[in-house]
Amino acid sequence: MSNRYWDDKAQDLLWWPVIRDTLLTITVLVAVGMYGYPQYHVWSQGLVGQAELRRAEQNRQIKIQEAMAHEESAKHLARAEVERAKGVAEANKIIGEGLKGNEEYLRYLWIMSLEHVAASSNGSTVVYVPTEANLPILEAGRFKQKAPQ
Repeated sequence: MSNRYWDDKAQDLLWWPVIRDTLLTITVLVAVGMYGYPQYHVWSQGLVGQAELRRAEQNRQIKIQEAMAHEESAKHLARAEVERAKGVAEANKIIGEGLKGNEEYLRYLWIMSLEHVAASSNGSTVVYVPTEANLPILEAGRFKQKAPQ
């Protein structure tokens, strides 16, 4: 059996062809690596850039969808607020119409509320001074000084 790395006559390994072919293989691998690595790096960076672009586009779409949802929510909340205001206005109208011509009942309610305030004043004297609008003056006791101890 004869090949280029074995000497049949001497029954020995030929070292020179082994070293030469090993060095040649290493040189070829280094050359391919020196050429191929920059090419691979450029290619992989292109893929990274494409991925970042797609991620940015997706984030933009998400923000647009969120903004549209907020807009729709605000419109619904505004409609609900308008409906609530209509209800309050209608209730005020009904109450106002119901109180017309009921001066005696309103005066009774006012007197009952004054009695309630007087009863809950913790033993202090409450004096009501009639004003133009029949509103009590509530700040009369604000300047009351504490008794010295």
